[in-house]
Amino acid sequence: MDPGHSRVPSPSQLPASFSKYHHPYFTPAEVQYLSEKQRGKLSATQEEKTRQQACGFIEAVGSKIGFPRKTLATAQNLYHRFHLFFPRKDFNYHDVTLAALYVSTKMHDTLKKPREILMVSYAVRFPELAAKSKSVGGEVDMDPATAENDRQRLLAVERLILETICFNFTSKMPFSYVIKIGRKLKASKKLIKCAWRLTIDSHRTLVPIMYPPNTVALGCLYTASLLTTLEPPPSPLVETQLDSRVATILKEKGDWERTYMAEAEDLEEIAHVVIDLLIQATQNPSANTSPRTPASPSPHPSPRNQHLSSTGTPQPPPIPYKADQLIRLKIMMRQNEHPLRPQQPLGSADPSELYNGNDIAMLGRNQGTVRFLFGPPGVVGQGV
Repeated sequence: MDPGHSRVPSPSQLPASFSKYHHPYFTPAEVQYLSEKQRGKLSATQEEKTRQQACGFIEAVGSKIGFPRKTLATAQNLYHRFHLFFPRKDFNYHDVTLAALYVSTKMHDTLKKPREILMVSYAVRFPELAAKSKSVGGEVDMDPATAENDRQRLLAVERLILETICFNFTSKMPFSYVIKIGRKLKASKKLIKCAWRLTIDSHRTLVPIMYPPNTVALGCLYTASLLTTLEPPPSPLVETQLDSRVATILKEKGDWERTYMAEAEDLEEIAHVVIDLLIQATQNPSANTSPRTPASPSPHPSPRNQHLSSTGTPQPPPIPYKADQLIRLKIMMRQNEHPLRPQQPLGSADPSELYNGNDIAMLGRNQGTVRFLFGPPGVVGQGV
């Protein structure tokens, strides 16, 4: 974390007070703009690699502790949101991911102390030291000064994360929607399970901060239905026909859009992002940044059986699809999908002004008074 910010104005230039609004979602145009702004000299490929490393680290640490899926998914969302407004070069991803995981434990009442999270992270980062540990839990014997310095950095980043979400601890997950909507659409249990796993993978992308949970769930059900065409049909013919019918329904615009408050164009964009993630994993299967795949068992051991497993970062299982299959699927989708909607313009205001300029100068600082409001402008006061 870079202690100095050259953009920070002097205290005399800061306003005495101001309001900051929580924005639960961002448009694709805003996400693209903010990502490019905070990327710095990194290429888009390097940024994606760092993003996957961070998400994999959250997955490894959280699973080793035994956190539920909602805690891990929210932590990944917090990490993505943080780097829409703070440059990647100013922060080590270990500090941001652990702070995001800590905030997520507060949001979902699965609280662990910072030191507990740090000790498990050391075991993941330094498996050779964990292997030499004589403690029952495999706790790494770290220098107390180093551990305390890491704890202080975690708490400093935690404050920034809390301020960027305006202390709004509301977190809506798409997982329950996958089951409920899947049943409504008469999808098979296999398809719903596949969509569930894709929903887990979607949190490694920026999809959950662009679309509400019902749209994410529908997008993953649509993607799962498309992926079933790449697998041999061991299931009964009737079940296979029902699953392919899900893609047929969600591909076309119709009454379901009003029923589920989503649009077919959004589902297609979500499908492309998730399939891109799977292509990336198939092309680099040995990297620990690969997402867990929908048709594979969890690579992480149950906390009950942790003593039977290695203390290192678990390796994901092989991807059940080939890259050329997924690429052909994307080409077929592009040939038959709806025309792209015109991208919503950024407007006259820079979206990063929500947190930059005078606002970002006051994040984590004690000058002036800040009112954190739980909704965007125009919504606050209307029941929010």
